[in-house]
Amino acid sequence: MTGGVIVVGGGIAGVSTAAALRSGGFDGDLTLIDAGELPYDRPPLSKEFLSGAKEIKDIALQPEGWYDDQSVRLVSRTTVTALRPGDGAVELSDGTFVRADRVVLATGGRAVRPPIPGCGNSRVHVLRTAEDADRLRAALVPGATVLVVGAGLIGAEVASTARTLGCEVTLADPVCPPLFQVFGEDVAAWLHGVHAEHGIKTVHSGVDSLDEQDADVVVLGVGMVPETTLAEAAELETDRGIIVDHGQVTSNPAVLAVGDPARLRHATRTGHWEAAQHDGQRAAATILGNPAPAATAPWFWTHRHALHVEVVGDLGAATTTVVRGSLGEPPFAAFGLHGGRVVGAVAVNDPTAVRAARRMIDRAIAADPARLADPATDLRRLLRGEGTPP
Repeated sequence: MTGGVIVVGGGIAGVSTAAALRSGGFDGDLTLIDAGELPYDRPPLSKEFLSGAKEIKDIALQPEGWYDDQSVRLVSRTTVTALRPGDGAVELSDGTFVRADRVVLATGGRAVRPPIPGCGNSRVHVLRTAEDADRLRAALVPGATVLVVGAGLIGAEVASTARTLGCEVTLADPVCPPLFQVFGEDVAAWLHGVHAEHGIKTVHSGVDSLDEQDADVVVLGVGMVPETTLAEAAELETDRGIIVDHGQVTSNPAVLAVGDPARLRHATRTGHWEAAQHDGQRAAATILGNPAPAATAPWFWTHRHALHVEVVGDLGAATTTVVRGSLGEPPFAAFGLHGGRVVGAVAVNDPTAVRAARRMIDRAIAADPARLADPATDLRRLLRGEGTPP
């Protein structure tokens, strides 16, 4: 296949698009444009990168030399200022143009800064980029008082990292327990309680003004806004994101969108790493004229206080919860069932349970709750249908 493709944005969605195009046999010009030094992985920003255990080269999404090996033209430290789909080109921040038949928008999002007093103060941080993490790391000195607003995934991870750096941390969120919709009520409550075991104070309230906070450092972890500026200027259809079809195609057939800014009509973005990766693979399949990869149950992970937590499927759809092991004593897992079938699971320090749960969800396998709950049960036997209730 010939014809050029430009990918705008070097996050996991953009790099996955480029990788899937080349692995799928695309032989046309392929350009990846990114504002940073190099395309890097974002999850470590709140963990190993923030703590200083890893540098930017350690979290690169592809090894050195991959772009040359794959004939991907990487244009770094550059932004796209305008789409020109009618001309088959994009305009760059240096005033030059790059031409291609298709453009894939992987523009990501930006961290929310709520319109409250004090939000613009220099001691108030967000965490979305490596530059954000560099600034925040410089402020997280031993003994610093840190207020983390928002106890979602980013907030909880930053609070954990700041504590390991010797900071005095307060974590504020009006929801109690945070993330109960995705972890389930019991697991969410236990996870939130672990903060106190590590010396983090939790406050179950919102913050109306940052001027009234006497913390040395404030970190906002209150959400993300999809970056749709380019799409809007090009008059693509947008509504809380860039509207795409099931092949990631926007309202202009020459433009696709993947990752955080992309949204199916009447659907909610998941906003997780693997979902963005799958978007890129679907976009590549569309460009190549291939069938889309088979759908699989959504999955994500988080890491805090040396606990590795994975979630798969939709625990909110469960009518019954089965705990494997002892809740609060890792490793353990909680499986959500509906109509006798596994529809979701959360596991702490037990990735094997989540892998098995994902296969059960994808294959619509029914499981005997008693056997599912027994840690001695080989989950592979349940995957084969052994021990399935009549």
